[in-house]
Amino acid sequence: MQVVLKSHTFDFYRNNCPPMNGCYRMQTFEQLQRMRLVPRTAQAGKGVLFQPGYIAAADAELCGDLLLRLRDGAIQAVPHGQNLLLALRQGGNQLAQLSGGIPQFAANPGGAPANLAVAASKLGAKTAFIGKVGADAFGRYLTDVLNENGVDASHVAVDADHPTTMAVVSVDATGERDFSFYRSANADVMLCKEDISEEALKAARIVHFGSVSLTADPSRTATLDAAARAKKLGATITYDPNYRANLWKDKGNAIAQMKAPLPLVDILKVSDEELPLLTGTTDCESGTAQLAQTGIKLIFVTLGPDGVFYRFGEKTGHVAGVPCKVGDTNGAGDTFFGAALSKLCKENLNTLTVEKLESILAFANKAASITTSRHGAIPAMPTLAEVEG
Repeated sequence: MQVVLKSHTFDFYRNNCPPMNGCYRMQTFEQLQRMRLVPRTAQAGKGVLFQPGYIAAADAELCGDLLLRLRDGAIQAVPHGQNLLLALRQGGNQLAQLSGGIPQFAANPGGAPANLAVAASKLGAKTAFIGKVGADAFGRYLTDVLNENGVDASHVAVDADHPTTMAVVSVDATGERDFSFYRSANADVMLCKEDISEEALKAARIVHFGSVSLTADPSRTATLDAAARAKKLGATITYDPNYRANLWKDKGNAIAQMKAPLPLVDILKVSDEELPLLTGTTDCESGTAQLAQTGIKLIFVTLGPDGVFYRFGEKTGHVAGVPCKVGDTNGAGDTFFGAALSKLCKENLNTLTVEKLESILAFANKAASITTSRHGAIPAMPTLAEVEG
């Protein structure tokens, strides 16, 4: 079945996810071709044959106030809101369900270190990503997204035997998230020491990692080895122990493994929910004092809408958050840390002043607020002009 697209840019959804609650990202015609969802020979404004199982929505101003659906092999036009939908479901000619209480999900690229790399890149830093994806459409898509957002993806390894990891993120009415992971022996867990070159580590001023890569071997050993190597090479080591309970066998094991890298770390970010896991206290002053005893120079405790508490050596302080209407908190912490590191990579921690640090944290809070006001993680991240505007 073919449909004529009247716009060069349109919304794209997977698995019958309609444009509800802003849960989508814009895709150009060329991006869809790279994702192999439309033929490379196709042209916008011409007949386009879509792969089964996908939906495309074009701009209502260009295409009219109609819903298109397939029924008995024919396209039917039905009045519908402000969008034009072409619903193609795998193996059938059924209209995508727009209501009825069935949860709808959109495919959004992400993963905490990748989110951080994109956030920093969009805010002016030169970034690269090291990881492993499957030899599948999701893996190709993630690599394309990194490249499109200015992140060097030349160090991303491809695993022909294990699929790209997937996480399902459910967002409630307040924008809070619930994670479900499909990650048993998936590609990212298969990252090994040999996948991380000495050249890549030598080129980095900052080397960042998160605790999700510490849940199992070989990625755990590879990550800790890379951090130790980078430290010896003179890099600043940054760490975000983002806790996802359903990725660990038990809470005790999670805490032990999340604490293991702390002696290597120069800059640490934890949330107010993760602080008590690592320290046994919710008090930012005493909790960060405990963490600083491992040798960490700079510690951030993110406080959601209340901003961030920091410990910089013996000095502590608080920088207020930037209010916003919450759309989705996914990626907010990664945006904050990426924004902070985009500025800190140009500073020397030994000469950094408190005034400069608080200016950087105000910048990071604003970036995180913008991401929180939108939907998705990477698609929601702001540009430098947006944050400085």
